[in-house]
Order: sequence, then structure tokens, then C-alpha cells
Amino acid sequence: MSTVTVTLPDGSTLEMESGATVEDVAFEIGPGLGRDTVAGKVDGELVSKETPLTEDAEIEIVTDQSDEYLDVLRHTAAHVLAQAILRNHPEAKLTIGPYTDTGFYYDVADVELDADDLAEIQDEAEDIVESDFDVEMVEYSREEALETYADNEYKRDILETEAAGEDPVSFYQQGDFEDLCKGPHVESTGEIGGFEVLETSAAYWRGDEENDTLTRVYGTAFPTESGLEEFLEMRAEAEERDHRRIGNEMDLFSIPDVTGPGLPLYHPNGKTVLRELSEYVHELNREMDYEEVETPHLFRTELWKQSGHYDNYVDDMFLLDVNDEEYGLKPMNCPGHATIFEQESWSYRDLPVRYFEDGKVYRKEQRGELSGLSRVWAFTIDDGHVFARADQIEQEVRRIMDLISEVLDTFDLDYEVALATRPEKSVGSDEIWEQSEQQLRDVLDEQNVDYDLEPGDGAFYGPKIDFGFEDALGRKWDGPTVQLDFNMPERFDLEYAGSDNEAHQPVMIHRALYGSYERFFMVLIEHYNGRFPTWLAPEQVRILPVTDDNLGYAHRVKNELDDFRVEVEDRDWTVGRKIQQAHDDNVPYMLVLGDDEEEADTVSVRDRKEQERNDVELETFLEHLEGEVGEKRTEPDFAE
Repeated sequence: MSTVTVTLPDGSTLEMESGATVEDVAFEIGPGLGRDTVAGKVDGELVSKETPLTEDAEIEIVTDQSDEYLDVLRHTAAHVLAQAILRNHPEAKLTIGPYTDTGFYYDVADVELDADDLAEIQDEAEDIVESDFDVEMVEYSREEALETYADNEYKRDILETEAAGEDPVSFYQQGDFEDLCKGPHVESTGEIGGFEVLETSAAYWRGDEENDTLTRVYGTAFPTESGLEEFLEMRAEAEERDHRRIGNEMDLFSIPDVTGPGLPLYHPNGKTVLRELSEYVHELNREMDYEEVETPHLFRTELWKQSGHYDNYVDDMFLLDVNDEEYGLKPMNCPGHATIFEQESWSYRDLPVRYFEDGKVYRKEQRGELSGLSRVWAFTIDDGHVFARADQIEQEVRRIMDLISEVLDTFDLDYEVALATRPEKSVGSDEIWEQSEQQLRDVLDEQNVDYDLEPGDGAFYGPKIDFGFEDALGRKWDGPTVQLDFNMPERFDLEYAGSDNEAHQPVMIHRALYGSYERFFMVLIEHYNGRFPTWLAPEQVRILPVTDDNLGYAHRVKNELDDFRVEVEDRDWTVGRKIQQAHDDNVPYMLVLGDDEEEADTVSVRDRKEQERNDVELETFLEHLEGEVGEKRTEPDFAE
């Protein structure tokens, strides 16, 4: 009997018979662990405890104390959801039902569901959980599996693609329900302590908009009811901060159907915020010796073939036929910057050369994945590229890291850092990738940065350091990034003359301080809940005359504040209603002007935190406003 070597998390090894399962390994370690085993991780992949081991592997046992337990529980909850749907809608065809970071979903065909349907499905799901059905794996021959799904083309497609060649095929049963599935699952439906059906949306089979439209039902589950309640409270807070709702209320942006999906229109208020963001980052770029460049929205696809984007990114590109020649809207700015660098002759003394551009790019996301400003077709990257000598890499990366930290601290944003390594689809040699990954690792270690490793999440041309945000619902969003690229300089034959008078190839460092303006704007809207710092606020001061008799004085005060974004509220409202409206509009400062203020040539200052100071000299308020805006403070603080 052949054996396999199993490596455990502590580095110790076990010799097991080939074909032994993850559960067998757990029992070999100890009977208690064997009994507690829920699932396993084999070479980093979450698998069922019944998974046989036929090759040497790194093994981690998953119990109900493991971080991965929640994923396993939610996988079972997805089956509970599917079972509940079929109880109420036996005509539905099941497709797929994975767990996600915040719960799970199940895609179904041949059924449309409304709010009343979801309430009925919730009731059935709770009954299934209370029934505490055992969840058991069974195996069918491939022929039996195909016969089981004779009327379900979606499951047959899975059998003929993802499960092609497998025989037998695994199913999981609970009560009168079974589903084609590789697992893993918990022991019984009763392990689910809190279950909630959340909402529905449309989805495409296989994520391809050319395929059938399905109904996606979202849910979440937790081991305890209290865990669910905490999540639902957090979700309600996230909905309150939803950037789409706030964007509409504050007249920041819109994405109307008539313009096309994922193509936002920025209204004057939204453009004001974007302009402030742009001016801030442009100032930082100039201070750090970046030179501004500009590249067109459209290039011949020869450029994308040379850069490697065509082979690695063509499915996400918008392509056009122009006079029998293929062009593509740019998904990235970097090939244009590389081409600018290539146009000149450079000496080692000239490097590093730094370019920056607010470049609009276009990526063809699936329509079902588009959502507000978080995922769009057209977006702008505050792109920067550094062309440097090899001996300058770590210094440049450190400078960029410091710059990103300064930006995020300015907005009082919490973030996480990750090192993303070579993806499966990539260009370049193993040696180049190992060298560049190690250089980024060295910078992170030298600066004592706490970071996660994200294997396979690098760009196709190089590894990267990513800064990510977590929103009120716990969702993760990409933000600023630093990427090393030895491949594009080679593809574009970029050169500089070294001190030895020989030609040398520079390294290209990609960096963005925001990531994309759209996603960063989305993060800021939700982070501030629409209450932007004064320097960013579309309207910084609103002047509230107590009566129409004070309108003349109000406009004179406005003229004194003409360096700022100031409006006079001249509607025939009570002063109380004017204050409430300004508060609802998230205006940082209100100046209340009545007869007393006009006679004394002063103002009464009220901020959106409802703090107030009376009899203030206008010059005093003006000086404060200049300081607050100039220092980019995050909260109005005059009344403190």
C-alpha cells in the first residue's frame, strides 16, 4: 500500500495510507480532534472531511473553533435556503449556492420571487433548521447523477464541466433534500443558530450576460442568534450609510438607465468633491517630483498586445473596429506612460523618472456586478508610474508607502495592508517574480508593517502591496496600491544609459494614492455618512438670514467669504426650518444673521454638530475657516 506524507500546521509530518481522508488524519492526531472535525484545508483549499488524500499535502483540521467554520456553516445554510425554496416553489431549478464573506446565496431558474415569497421561504428555512436534519454525503455514479438532473440543464452543465470525468459524484442530503455538491458541510441543520433571508437580485448563469437570467436569493447565517442580530444591526447601519442613497440625497451623482450601466454622471456637488480630491493629490504629486502627463482614452490594440493586456485582459476590454483596424478603450494607463518614457533617451542620472495622470479607464465588468460607484465601467485612476534603477526600488517604494499613509491619515481611514503575489495568469520569468516579491516583502518588513499575504492576487505583470478598506458591513474594498513591474519595461524595450555607458532596463513601479476616484469617493461617502470635512464639502457655509430684512447683510457676509463655497438661504422659511434643512444637507457651518448680528456687524456660528457661538467677529470666523480648510481637518471645530 502506497503512502502519502501529511504536513501539519506546526511543521510535523504524518505518514498515511494513500486514500486516507482528512478525518482519518484528524483521528490519527487524536480521537478528540477526530470527533470534532468538521472539514479540512488541503494545501490551503477548504474541503470536506471525507476528502481522500492521494498526494503529499499540507493539512489543517477545521473544527467549530476554526475561522473557516463559519464558511462551512454558511455552505450548509445555502442548502437550507435551496430546500426551503423548493418546498414553496417546486418548479424552481437549482443552479449554484456558494458561501460568501458575509453569508451565502443560491441562484435559481424558472421562478421570480417577491418580498412575500421571501417571508415564506424564511419560515420554511427556520423549520428546516429546527428539524435538525443530519447532513450526509452520498455518492452516485456519474450516470445516476446525470439521470437525477435530466430536467435541470444547469446541474448537467456542472457535471459536464466542473465535475467532468468524476465517477462517483458526491451529493449531500438533509431530510428529503439532496444537492450535487463537493462540500464541506456541518453535521446537521440544527447547528445553524441564526438564519436570515436577505434579498433577491438578478444574476446570469456562469456570470455571463449572454446566458440565462437567474434569480439570486441572498441570505446569511451564524452559529448563534446573537451573531445574526449583531450582523443585522451592522447591516442596517450600512444601509443608512449606503453611498447610493446619500449620493441621491446630496445630489452628488447618478447612473441613469439612458446613459448605460456603470457610467456615472457627476453632478455639480459631486464634481466639487472630486475636484478637491484631485487638487489635493496633484499637490502631493508635485511635491514628490512627479510630472503630469496625459494619454488618450483609445489606442490601437497593438499597444495592448505589446503590453500583455490583450492576452490577459481582453475579455474585460471594450473593443472597436475603426476602418478595419481594431482599437480598444484603455483598461489601464500604464502602457501609455511606458510609451512616453520610451520616446526619449535617458541617463542613469535622470532616474527615477516619475509621471502621474488622472486617467479615465474602461473595464467591461459583468452587469450583475455593477453597483453604484463601487463597480463601474468607466472610472478614473490617480495613476503614477516611476521608472527607476534597480538600486532605487526600495527607496521609491518606501516614499510611495509614506505618501499613501499620509493620504489615508488625512481622511482618518482605517485600512489593512496585503502583499499580493503571482497569479496563475501572468507574464514574466520565475526569477523576476521571486525577485520583485522579495523586494516588496523587504520594504514591508523594514517598516514594520502588519500585512496579510494574498497568494495569486497580484497583477498579471507583477506583485503588489494593496491597501484595503472595510466598510460598515465588513465588506473589503481595494484602495491605494504599489506594484513592481519588470515585465512591461522588457516588452517596451525601455532603456537608460548606465554609468558604464551600457544600456540597462529600468524597473516600472505602478502606484495609485486613492486607487480609483470612484471607489475612493464611495468609501468616503459611507465613511463620513455624507458629512464631509469642511475642505471637501460641496457647500461649506450656509448663511441663514432670520428675516428678509437681513438678506442684504447676508449677501455682504457672503462676499467676505468669497474664497469658500457659501450659499444664502433666501427661502421664506422660519429660522428653525432653515437650520434643520442645513443640518439635513450636512453643511458644516451655518451663520445665523438677525437684527442683532447686523447691528453689531457680527455672526452667530452654528455647526452641524449643533454647537453654537454668538457675537462672533466675521474676521475671527474667516481666520478659523482658512485654518480648518488649509489643514484639512476632518470635523468642524469652531464651536469647541
